Amino acid sequence: MNAPFKPHAGTRDAFNAYVCDDDTLEMLTPIASELGWPPEKCCKGGLRNAIQQLSVSASPNILFVDLSESGDPLNDINALAEVCEPGTVVIAMGQVNDVRLYRDLLASGIHDYLLKPFVPDQLRETLVNAQAFFNTPRQAADASEERLHLLSAVIGARGGVGASTVATSIAWLISDTMHRPTALLDLDVHFGTGALALDLEPGRGLTDAIDNPSRIDGLFIERAMVRASENLALLSAEAPIHQPILTDGSAFHMLQEELRNAFDVTVLDLPRHMLVAHPHLLNDVAVTVIVTELTLAAARDMIRLKSFLKQNAPNTRLVVVANKVKSGAGEISRKDFEETIEGPIDFMIADDPKMAAQAAKLGRAYGDIVRGTKAGQPYAKLVQHILDVSEEEVEEVGKKGKAKGSLLGKMNLTAMFTKSDAK
Repeated sequence: MNAPFKPHAGTRDAFNAYVCDDDTLEMLTPIASELGWPPEKCCKGGLRNAIQQLSVSASPNILFVDLSESGDPLNDINALAEVCEPGTVVIAMGQVNDVRLYRDLLASGIHDYLLKPFVPDQLRETLVNAQAFFNTPRQAADASEERLHLLSAVIGARGGVGASTVATSIAWLISDTMHRPTALLDLDVHFGTGALALDLEPGRGLTDAIDNPSRIDGLFIERAMVRASENLALLSAEAPIHQPILTDGSAFHMLQEELRNAFDVTVLDLPRHMLVAHPHLLNDVAVTVIVTELTLAAARDMIRLKSFLKQNAPNTRLVVVANKVKSGAGEISRKDFEETIEGPIDFMIADDPKMAAQAAKLGRAYGDIVRGTKAGQPYAKLVQHILDVSEEEVEEVGKKGKAKGSLLGKMNLTAMFTKSDAK
């Protein structure tokens, strides 16, 4: 599930059940005992009680939860995902006889869904199957499915538009609110601000990788990445400005490959000059965010960047973000800007110097500071838009998607639940 995994096998129960009615509890208890599970692990309370209990305790290997009192099962499963650790096999039961709901629950990662009323043999068979599924070696379970990885890039249409602020905020929000292992790769080798924004020392990892690409492997990534939080790691540099970086770009490609193996999401803070020098960096980028300001120069460069992306990354999803938007009349109105670039501005982020100063003072991502406020709403929607990219779109840029559905759904649920067998 979604909560960070705490690998203490001894603290995880083999089975927990949360049901709403006495009849189900009476049916479930002897079957649990038959399978070697303590009967006291079968509790009353349904989904709400499960969320409350699992928010303060380790998740079980197998979780049986009753959705009978849930008015919105899919959203409530999302709430459960926020407190339940990865690796848990989840079985749901409920009273709603709806094929669409059944399919949506299975697609979201639920192992099975039992429709009330059911008989003891059905319940026993479901629990036995779940037990067998949990005991399947992880390598065998994953052998037929390639790990899905989302690579996104953030590019500033002009210097000073706040692209690094946006990139850092996106990476932090994905790692913190979605609990997905996320890498932030700041490729402004001399003047990058990713580490500075998070109050970290950048280290020498990025410059060492550029100088010695042959050293790049999983162990190098583990040692070179600077941890910003449990789920966010950073690779950046503050190389001396008197030392030019001479590279053919192979190091950057190798870094992308290793980050793909180590993280669920990679956010590239990609300066324009690096984009021009190494266009291959966009080969596997599923979502490209261009951060702009509402000026004539930015409109000109937006046109050029869109043309560049069309030629070098035709399958990437383009997201245009107007940042530091001031109230009142600007140099160019939104309408005129959109007409000039022949496309929409997807998100508008207001200029808020006070909150920006607070973020800098505290050494926290701007998206962290404005989270839960009106100023943070565009960031929340932007992150959701980035993650809501279909596997088919990811496949178009070199990945192998297995089933239809949004990556947001996969990250909220599939990576949090143990994936169910195809029905």
